[in-house]
Amino acid sequence: MRILLAICLTLAAAWAGYWFIGSSAMKSGVAAWFIAREADGWVAGYDELTVQGFPSRFDTTLTAPRLSDPVTGLGWEAPFLQLMTLSYTPNHVIGIWPNTQRLSGSEGAYTLTSTDMRASLRVDASTALAPRRATLTAEGVSILAETAPEAEALSMTALRLAAERLEGAEARYHLGLAAQDLAPPASVMAMLDGAGGDAPPRVIESLFIDATADFTAPFDRAALEGARPQPVRIDLARASANWGAMALELSGALDIDVSGIPEGDMTLTANGWREMLQIARASGAITPDIAATAEQALTIMSSSDGSLNVPLRAAQGRIWLGPLPIAPAPVLRLQ
Repeated sequence: MRILLAICLTLAAAWAGYWFIGSSAMKSGVAAWFIAREADGWVAGYDELTVQGFPSRFDTTLTAPRLSDPVTGLGWEAPFLQLMTLSYTPNHVIGIWPNTQRLSGSEGAYTLTSTDMRASLRVDASTALAPRRATLTAEGVSILAETAPEAEALSMTALRLAAERLEGAEARYHLGLAAQDLAPPASVMAMLDGAGGDAPPRVIESLFIDATADFTAPFDRAALEGARPQPVRIDLARASANWGAMALELSGALDIDVSGIPEGDMTLTANGWREMLQIARASGAITPDIAATAEQALTIMSSSDGSLNVPLRAAQGRIWLGPLPIAPAPVLRLQ
């Protein structure tokens, strides 16, 4: 009995020693990272750093963390950030954000609110901390410019983001996005209400993206501390949106040059495409002349039930429908 008790006490002491060594390493590692960012010219700090959770977890809490990258101008701050991991699986981290956060960039500052926001991150067991799989879920999300009235918020009831690094490829990721009940700002809806025709519903029911993307480098610790990896190819399995009578689905593959200009072929399937043209014209995405020309061409190409299934091409900085340029191509660059 005494031998068993001695063994138990020895194991308990060893585990306690492991936890205190691990928690000290966690605390000093986080503190060193913030110090290194300050040395690189960032605004980086916090009011307090604690690690709790003995004996089974390392629960790290940063009070009033703040970060601002001088190169991109992007900044973030919040009342707190919690990073939690089991002490026996330190490469799996759960992050929990507060209900209110502040984002800033070249276009101004924004308030991001949510009723719940958390993420799960699994990283390689190495100093590079390259993520293998990440998911983020958020409920009751709203983002609003600090200088704008509350009605100008962009909101959604639920948001899901996921990324997984594919085996056998250093910088290829399977990416997913799902958003529900996306409500545009009031000024956007007012503009569409005055554009003629039937106004669209106030809420976009769903937005979905399923894609695989290749980048110039993996998203590891160096990607946060230095230059961001840039996309070089996107294989889009499906991007879809449903907004009242309008349903849009896009698939295809794009190669992206060093300037972020995409080139490749896609297939567009659409129901309610006349309403989409009306929205694009009202928002200024396309000119009235292009809208009129596109409507004539799409009327010829649409099926008897009014739906569309047409090829699109990205080239020369534009999106083309046959010989007709219908919109500028997006610039796909990460800051």
